[in-house]
Amino acid sequence: MADLLATSVSGLLAFQQALDVTSNNIANVDTPGYSAETANLAEAPGQFTGAGYIGGGVDVASVTRAYNQQLAQQANTSQSSYSSYHTLATQAQQIDNMLSASSTGLSASLQSFVNALQTVSTSPTSTSARQALLSQGQALAQQLQSYNAQIGQYGTQLEAQVGTDVTQINSLAGNIASLNQQIAAGSTSGQTPNQMLDQLDNLVNQLSQYVSVQTVTQSNGTVNVFIGSGQALVSGGNAAQLTTLQNAYDPTQLDVGLKTSSGITNLTQQMTGGELGGLLSARSQILEPTQNQLGQISVAVATLVNEQQQCGMTLTGTPGQAMFAVGGVQVLPDSGNSGNAAVSVTRTSLSQLTADNYQLQYSGGTWQLTDASTGQSVTMTGNGTSGTPLQAAGLSIVVSGTPAANDSFLIQPTAAATAGLSMQLTSPAQIAAASRVQAVAGTGNTGTGTIGSASVTDPSTYVSGTYTVSFASPTQYTVTNSSGTSVASGTYSGGSPISFNGQQLTLTGSPAAGDTFTVSPNSSANTGDNSNILAMIDRLSASTLNGGTTSVGGAANNLVGQIGVLTQQAQNNASAQHTVNQDATTALSNADGVNLDQQAANVLQYQQAYQAMAQIITASHQMFDSLIQAMG
Repeated sequence: MADLLATSVSGLLAFQQALDVTSNNIANVDTPGYSAETANLAEAPGQFTGAGYIGGGVDVASVTRAYNQQLAQQANTSQSSYSSYHTLATQAQQIDNMLSASSTGLSASLQSFVNALQTVSTSPTSTSARQALLSQGQALAQQLQSYNAQIGQYGTQLEAQVGTDVTQINSLAGNIASLNQQIAAGSTSGQTPNQMLDQLDNLVNQLSQYVSVQTVTQSNGTVNVFIGSGQALVSGGNAAQLTTLQNAYDPTQLDVGLKTSSGITNLTQQMTGGELGGLLSARSQILEPTQNQLGQISVAVATLVNEQQQCGMTLTGTPGQAMFAVGGVQVLPDSGNSGNAAVSVTRTSLSQLTADNYQLQYSGGTWQLTDASTGQSVTMTGNGTSGTPLQAAGLSIVVSGTPAANDSFLIQPTAAATAGLSMQLTSPAQIAAASRVQAVAGTGNTGTGTIGSASVTDPSTYVSGTYTVSFASPTQYTVTNSSGTSVASGTYSGGSPISFNGQQLTLTGSPAAGDTFTVSPNSSANTGDNSNILAMIDRLSASTLNGGTTSVGGAANNLVGQIGVLTQQAQNNASAQHTVNQDATTALSNADGVNLDQQAANVLQYQQAYQAMAQIITASHQMFDSLIQAMG
């Protein structure tokens, strides 16, 4: 006959273990990352009798945890995305607040300088107005430098955080590998250690806060972790190590590398998601572009004002000098260069100048230029000598020395410009508000031609002297110097400037045949001439940047708007991913967590079964006693 006592004891022990598991679930109802466990009961092997097999009781076959890998992956992915966008939004918000401030923001600072120019234009001989212009120019330079310094400080903090995140990632990877070893050792019996698996899931979730991860679960419960474009961070019980390394061009900037048996693989471009991915995105999408665009604006202000200053005359009757100094082009050699080539770069065209950085590489026996922002190849002319420099993107590039194959240089046309921006004038009288030339109409003129303006347009080719513009017909003119020698001639149309020897005369109306106009050096700069300061205002408001499509003010507004939009997008994305992450975490908790109602029902079920088994054991004992008495 079947062993009634043995089957009863097996049930008693099985339901006791089931109660133990249920008790543990209830105790961990608020434990983060805990997955509810289930005691899985299985029928014990039966006993053969003449009447067939009779059950041999029950065993606890396994204790498994509630785990939904798909929901866990969704929670990790959304956590990684949220951390990345949140970090990006935080960095962008700092820049947005700095540039968009109502009184100290970029647009406001530029407008204050233009307002000071306009005040001088209404009172060109006013010393106080001129002094106010110098003060506003100095304030503009200091404000732009303050922006640049603040961006530099944010960059320093960002680099420090990159190092901290790499250290934290390595620590988590090491802990995951250690747990993998313990899980593998504990799974030799075919049963997995659920507590360790919960810890492992929690560590992977923590890792996803720093970087985007992909996981592959092995048959023994261990997890392999991959980052970047599929590089293994944890493989079984082995953890790879991330490291920070100096950027090949800029030693103040940290790249992220993965240590391998063959060396260090640079993963900076492949690191996405998580706080680390957000930091790297903030550097490439916010800090560097903002610094470069501020530099482009600084170059534009200095170039336009300085060029017009040199076209005008000061209060003391001398030619104007540069009002601003500005930082030059920065060239950074690759630390791996093996040749002795050196590269010198200057700006040549404000219109063609961009806020992008460029990589100049010697490959195949020639120099090749690539836009570092877009990856697009840039066509160059010239051969790189001082007489025939390489020309591209508003830059003049001179190469000396001998390059080795694949030597390269990073060219930053505007990154260092703002740091070198400063006011050069020290006296209000140095402001060149007046034109260096003046024009008068001939007393015998009979046409309707009227002088619009006379100005120097190119100080480098300007030849001082008295010139006469004579009209042989209403449309044909000749320009002669004081010796009567012709220096220019052409066809006239109303409003089109007549240019000669670095200067120009603009007329309106229709001159008659025989009409003349005289252009000569301005000897009355202190009588209230404001034509040059007006030209300066016009140049600042003209579309001179980005191929002649954007003004200085427009570039400032575009930068402020661009940062504002990027900030808003990052905040919206962070908010959306936070919601997704909360939903995924809630779904995971509902699927894997402890349901107290279910556990309470299990307690009653297992308790009643336990009590029933105890009753059967009592019955078995009584039957055994009766049998002994009958045989005695």
